[in-house]
Amino acid sequence: MTTTPQLARASRARTLLAALVKTRKADLEVDLALVAVRTALAWIFIWYGAGKLFGSFNGPGIHVTSLFMENTAHLRPGGFFAVLGGVIEFGGAISIALGLGARLAGVALFGDMMMAMITTTWTNGINAEKIPPGYDFNVALAALALVVALVGAGRFSVDALAERRVRPMGSRAG
Repeated sequence: MTTTPQLARASRARTLLAALVKTRKADLEVDLALVAVRTALAWIFIWYGAGKLFGSFNGPGIHVTSLFMENTAHLRPGGFFAVLGGVIEFGGAISIALGLGARLAGVALFGDMMMAMITTTWTNGINAEKIPPGYDFNVALAALALVVALVGAGRFSVDALAERRVRPMGSRAG
């Protein structure tokens, strides 16, 4: 037998889940644009995240990334922030590619880019032609991640499938 407090908790959990997977009804062109944005973000962040975590794509790997986080970005402990950055980038990229929890992944990737700007690229200015580069690439990626966080993944996503199945109680169409 289910009690009223259990039903209330279940309803709140269902409402929260529905908010996380919510996609806005949009024209086909908008949903196709979201696929392009998600694809670009996934491609770039899989590249950087796998490089940080596994040394893939000639990336630095976790040890060198840890040293960078500690010595250049001044984030301590470096190992924790290396793993955190790698997981946010690699995991967030997979999430955005699938459109699964895309809003949450978009927020995480936006925060990742803000931290990159604050800790490493801000002092170099916006110019990407210098060595080391400026923060222009970070701004572009942060803006795209924010689009996904605010708009959602669109109709071509796992979130859209989940949204059809998980709606707050009382809001189902007959």
